[in-house]
Amino acid sequence: MPEPAHRPSQRPALLDAALGVVRDGESLSLESAARAAGVTKPGLMYHFATKEALVAALVDHVLDRHETTLAELLPQGPAAAEASDRIAAYARWALSFEHDAADLVLFSDPRLREQMAERWATRFAPWVHVPSDLPAEERARLQAVRLMADGSWFADATSTLPVPPEDREALLATALDLIGRNPS
Repeated sequence: MPEPAHRPSQRPALLDAALGVVRDGESLSLESAARAAGVTKPGLMYHFATKEALVAALVDHVLDRHETTLAELLPQGPAAAEASDRIAAYARWALSFEHDAADLVLFSDPRLREQMAERWATRFAPWVHVPSDLPAEERARLQAVRLMADGSWFADATSTLPVPPEDREALLATALDLIGRNPS
């Protein structure tokens, strides 16, 4: 017998189904998310009472996955990582992993855009923050690599002029060379 939608173990599956709605370019609503998950709207609303709660949970769900991957790309734990290590991990993540429209869930509702962008920035800032006390030249290199990674990630997520697969490895090597993290 299928598990009722109100059990906590259903939450990740509900979020994955809702991300599928975003990934497919459909309008995200409580109804469309419930339909995609194969549950009733009240079943979905047991976990996410409002669309705002659903979108906030989706942003956190996406960020949880990204942060796990980023942490795995660090030679040491995130707390011990220097800015250059974090930016290098971000560049590897942006250029070596697949990204799609689900990464842009924070933009899924224009009325929630500002609030969700703030939520995203708060969670993601530790990965891309460049300390102001670093020498100007080093800050510039770290910011350049960060912007290269941002551009690649966003191009992939929007399917707008993504970096061709045959150029990704060389671009990543160039980015890592800028910050002295290329093991070549």
